[in-house]
Amino acid sequence: MLDGASKGNSAILHTGFDAPEASVELACIRDGYALYHQIREKLGLPVIRSGAMVLAWSEAEVAELPRLMAQAVANGVTDVQALTGPEALALEPGLSPRVLAGFRVPGEHLIDPWSAAHGYLLQALENGATLMRQAEVLTGRRAGGVWHLATTAGAVQARLVINAAGLWGDEVDRRVTGETWFTIKPRKGQFVVYDKTASSLLGHIILPVPTKVTKGIVVCRTVYGNLLVGPTAEEQDDREHASVDRPTLQALMRRGEEILPALAGHEVTAVYAGLRPATEEKEYRIRTDLAEDYICVGGIRSTGLSAALGIAAHVLRLAAHDWVPLADPVWPVMPSLTDCAPRDWQKPGHDGILCHCELVTKREVEAALTGPLPRAASAG
Repeated sequence: MLDGASKGNSAILHTGFDAPEASVELACIRDGYALYHQIREKLGLPVIRSGAMVLAWSEAEVAELPRLMAQAVANGVTDVQALTGPEALALEPGLSPRVLAGFRVPGEHLIDPWSAAHGYLLQALENGATLMRQAEVLTGRRAGGVWHLATTAGAVQARLVINAAGLWGDEVDRRVTGETWFTIKPRKGQFVVYDKTASSLLGHIILPVPTKVTKGIVVCRTVYGNLLVGPTAEEQDDREHASVDRPTLQALMRRGEEILPALAGHEVTAVYAGLRPATEEKEYRIRTDLAEDYICVGGIRSTGLSAALGIAAHVLRLAAHDWVPLADPVWPVMPSLTDCAPRDWQKPGHDGILCHCELVTKREVEAALTGPLPRAASAG
């Protein structure tokens, strides 16, 4: 629960400017982007309207820029702006003078992956959903128009099954339908997080020219007031462990300092790694025809956070059931954990600060331990 790809990403709300043209991924990113902006105030979700710059550091990368800009326009992102090296430096003086050219994507934003995923789950619970934890799917069979799932937490019956198992999506396919049409190959991304003093070095999200394999190393602020460098793109077989290693982290730091030289004087305060559920294809692996009333949502790689709400809307259309939306759904407001809005420590009656590094109050901790999600988890 919020412990897979959702916890280990770059926390960027993408426009889809570099998504495969005319793809399901692009449609889901566009819809997800719009829906996030529509609901974020109701759920109290943060956003930093930073914009992004795609920068070229070699002549070969410069040659790719016109194609990438044309792709952005074809994808509906028509406000991209070409930049010379001096223009990029004028916008971000801290960049290395080695930058040759690039373009700006004003609509790229920074968000909080924890609050988004937590908010979506909490709203589901507040509106009648049931949460089952430690419920590994073992087998599935369909009889009498109903799915019967055996799990380690007991039997479950359902009219419709949606497989959104992330790093285990292909295995759940096999267990439920007896077949699968893709193979998960976990792709690890390691990250370095710099101290909050480094966030003043940069305003934009700094993106590289992407390759066929990865979007590449990003340098950006976080909504928590830090500065982030990463991720790597390392294929592995292990689906459960995302370890970090010193040589790779040191290489990330060197790359960050090549892009933003002043980083060399700032302290690294955290490192982490995440696993992306990559497959044989770059495209999302969403399919409805393996079995009746069964939808597989697999291969949601590096754009899953941006596309999440769009994927949900897409799956709802695929389900083809007469679902009746709630007339007046509950909209729980997420606590502010970022620098984008006033924090609890700034309000009276918080009973003291328990973590002075991140300014976490006793009231925030108590709310996290006693709210609807812990109660549901305990009941499950």
